[in-house]
Amino acid sequence: MPDDETALILHLQRLSTEDGPGIRTTIFFKGCPLHCWWCHNPESIAPYPQVHWVENRCIGCYICLQTCPNGALTRLPNGQINVNRDLCRGCGACALACPANAMELLGQEISINDLTAELLKDRAYYLTGGGGVTASGGEPTLQASFVAKLFAQLQASGVHTALDTCGLCKFQSLEIILPYTDLVLYDIKLIDPQDHSRTTGHDNQRILQNLLTIAELMRTNRIQPRLWIRTPLIPGITTTESNLQAISAFLHKHLDGLIDRWELCAFNNLCRDKYRRLGLPWRFESAPLMTQNELDACDTIAKSGPFESSKIWVTGAAKTEMRT
Repeated sequence: MPDDETALILHLQRLSTEDGPGIRTTIFFKGCPLHCWWCHNPESIAPYPQVHWVENRCIGCYICLQTCPNGALTRLPNGQINVNRDLCRGCGACALACPANAMELLGQEISINDLTAELLKDRAYYLTGGGGVTASGGEPTLQASFVAKLFAQLQASGVHTALDTCGLCKFQSLEIILPYTDLVLYDIKLIDPQDHSRTTGHDNQRILQNLLTIAELMRTNRIQPRLWIRTPLIPGITTTESNLQAISAFLHKHLDGLIDRWELCAFNNLCRDKYRRLGLPWRFESAPLMTQNELDACDTIAKSGPFESSKIWVTGAAKTEMRT
C-alpha cells in the first residue's frame, strides 16, 4: 500500500450529490477489508491495480494482446478479450497501449500534491453549493495517513471534508483522520454479528466498538464532526424488520443526540457489468431494484423504532412500476 505521500485510487466522481451534503467530489480509494455480497463497487475491493475489458469501446485492433508482458490476455472465438486473473499483474501496459480505452486500468497511484491540486479545481462549486470532498472506496482508512494529510490541506483551503467508512479498521486509523473530518458517513449494515460475518466476511464487533469510541470522543468535544449513519437496503438481508429495529435501538441507546441523519440507501443493481468484466460471480445479478412500496415499508419499520424518526431518510432509485 502506498505511503502518506501517495495513494492508490480508482477515480474521482465530480458533481456527486450522494456522498454528503451539497455538490461534492468523491474520491474512490482502492482496497476494502469487507467482501459484502451486494457490493456495487467490486473493483474497489482488491488493494492493488486491476484491468478489465470494456467491450463497447473495443475497435478490434487487439494491440493489447501484443502488449501484455505476462501473456494474460487472449482473444476468444467470439472476438472478446479474456483476462487471465492468475497471470495479470495489473501493470497497465495494455491500457496504456489501447487506442480506444477498451482496456481500462482500475487503480492508479497519485501524489497528495497532484490530488489536492485536482480537487481544488472545483473549489468554487464546493463553496457555492455547500459541498466538499468525500473520501470513499473501497475503504479510505486503509490509507489513513494519506487521507488525514489530504483532509488537512483541504480544510486549510476552506473545503468541507467527509469520510465514508465501513468502520472495520484499527481505531488508530480513524483517530488520525477524524481531527480533519467535518462529516463522518458510517455504515451500519447488520446488527447480528453472525449475519454480518456470513454476508460481509467479517463480524461487526470492531465496527460497532469504533462507532462507540467516536461517540465518546464527540461527547467530550475531543472531535466535533457531524455524523450520518448509512444502512444499505439489501432485500432479504438488511431489510428485515428485526435488523432495522435492532439498528434503531442501538443508535437510540448509544448515540442519542449525536446523529444528524440515518440514511437508508436503496439497493443498487447497476454494477452487473463490473462483476462480469472482473470475472466475478454476483449473488444479486438477477435482483431488480426495490419498488417504492418496498422502500416505504423499510422507512415505516425504521421509523417505528426508538430512533428519532425525523432524522431517517430513504435515498436512491426505486423500480419503475408499469401502470395498467
